[in-house]
Amino acid sequence: MSPEEEVTHAEEAPPYNKLPEDEKPYALFTDGSCRIVGKHRRWKAAVWSPTRRVTEAAEGEGEWSQFAEVKAIQLALDIAEREKWPTLYLYTDSWMVANALWRWLQQWKQSNWQHRGKPIWAAPLWQDIAAQLEKLVVKVHHVDAH
Repeated sequence: MSPEEEVTHAEEAPPYNKLPEDEKPYALFTDGSCRIVGKHRRWKAAVWSPTRRVTEAAEGEGEWSQFAEVKAIQLALDIAEREKWPTLYLYTDSWMVANALWRWLQQWKQSNWQHRGKPIWAAPLWQDIAAQLEKLVVKVHHVDAH
């Protein structure tokens, strides 16, 4: 497969309580939220590790909770890349994020970051995530929350 054809996606991870103990340090949980303050939307993205006490967050204005969910994934990938983890076990409560990482990302990349002829939402963020996935082994698990 040529580099132009190469596509990357995340595999499904086991539930956290089924991970071997030596792999639990490479697990990160992500979440994103949004609230309206006056006439402004404020979003926050967060990443948490139950074993390493790693916590990172980012926040901003003008976006929705879906953006925050995606931004949290980017933060988690940044941690794994920076710390050179052998595998990242990523746990998210967002079906949109899980599906994007499992399969949609491949389709978007192959169709030049478009869906049905229109640019995908938050394309630059997804392109950055796709580039990071090419360097990392990532396994994703959807968790029920809220």
